[in-house]
Amino acid sequence: MAKKIKSTSDEMSFLDHLEDLRWLLVRSTIGVLVAAIGLFFVSEYIFDELIFGPTKANFITYTVMCDISRYFGAGDAICITEIPFYVQNTEMEGQLSILIWSCITGGFIVGFPYVLWEVWKFIKPALYDAERHSAKLFITSASLLFFLGVLFGYYIIIPLSVHFFATFTVSSIIQNEFNLSSYIGLIKTSVLACGLLFELPIIIYFLSRLGLIGPQFLRTYRRHALVIILILAAIVTPPDVISQIIVTIPLMVIYEISIFISAAVTKKLEKANE
Repeated sequence: MAKKIKSTSDEMSFLDHLEDLRWLLVRSTIGVLVAAIGLFFVSEYIFDELIFGPTKANFITYTVMCDISRYFGAGDAICITEIPFYVQNTEMEGQLSILIWSCITGGFIVGFPYVLWEVWKFIKPALYDAERHSAKLFITSASLLFFLGVLFGYYIIIPLSVHFFATFTVSSIIQNEFNLSSYIGLIKTSVLACGLLFELPIIIYFLSRLGLIGPQFLRTYRRHALVIILILAAIVTPPDVISQIIVTIPLMVIYEISIFISAAVTKKLEKANE
């Protein structure tokens, strides 16, 4: 088995590790804030075109749904031509607060690769020689999965949720006028939750590397994982079967990829031990 690069890492005290962790958080926070300040200067575009994009009938997701419906001969069965959607602000400092936190959230998304780089530098001393050279692969893979999750949440979860809640009503007397903070909360929760869920293969890799989990465990509890994924899909999507299936399928694919990754890591460790 390869030797660790830095023997001095074994001599670091608990307080030294805490100091490194503190600077990791400080540098990561600064990186996120710098990205947030940059997004502040294009905040009008972010709000009009991105954040409130799913509230418009010409949003790309609705257009694709309509094209698919017509392609399979269903006419305009799932076409969305109008979204009765109204957003109101009921708090004095509501818009300013939403602007600040939206920029910070966007800064975290944009600066996610930099945060990963800081995390990598923190854990690097505890890794082996061969693993240290995987920094680019780790950051690229984890960033790609995170951005795919964000896009999945933005183009799939949010449009389905917006359309469902905008058209759902218990009485024709009631008019849907959503609070600004409630709508922004839906946006943030959807994109961040999906982004982090798509990091499952990376998490499984490290758990397998530490020997805390293995492919057999993942295969044995595949059915349990499916139930958990269905529950998560029911939470983050409107209460209809089609939306839940759309969310469940990619998450199950990610789970199967995680099994493959765990098997590869476990096999490599077994060879190293031999």
